[in-house]
Amino acid sequence: MNVEQARFNMIEQQIRPWEVLDAQVLQQLTRVRREDFVPEAHRSIAFADLEVPLPCGQFMLAPKVEARLLQELGLMGGERVLEVGAGSGHMAALLGGFAQSVLSLEIEPELVAMAQANLKRAGLHHVQVRLADGAGGTTADAPFDAIVLSGSVADVPATLLNQLKVGGRLAAIVGQEPVMRATFITRTSDASFSTAQPWDTVAPRLRNFSEPSRFSF
Repeated sequence: MNVEQARFNMIEQQIRPWEVLDAQVLQQLTRVRREDFVPEAHRSIAFADLEVPLPCGQFMLAPKVEARLLQELGLMGGERVLEVGAGSGHMAALLGGFAQSVLSLEIEPELVAMAQANLKRAGLHHVQVRLADGAGGTTADAPFDAIVLSGSVADVPATLLNQLKVGGRLAAIVGQEPVMRATFITRTSDASFSTAQPWDTVAPRLRNFSEPSRFSF
């Protein structure tokens, strides 16, 4: 595989058509070597338009989804960012190109070790991965300028929203298959939030987030 040609094709054929046009985001997608965050067995699909399987039944988000979340989160530099669901560390690495610091919470020890090794190899020392159940965030380290959920949830827990600074923004994929929405929630004051859902997508579930009851009356 010609890696650089595959990376170019990913950006030009998947990511730009999905309205990711921010030059700094596109540069970061070139700078962070996605193939280095993909398990060896799946390197051949590192740049494919799909979720790449990870150990423990988890997945990397599709490249265009990661890219558009990153673009619309609108980091300006200097932010403290919390990520829930480190996976292989790739999204944390992308965030690290814009943020002052990134703390990524991962529930699976094997993925914590993988992400830490990948990020160390990439030289991203301001990006930290911690073994923790991210559904509750981390009150000891809050508040954050931005929070990213690297997977889908049925609803965004109030616990996470309350860990945003005023003016801070949370990015998540919310809903039930076959319809999920990219959701961006801004904390506008201590007690109020505004929500935008600009596009549809589907993504694998994050673990340990509550699901709505399937019973109807």
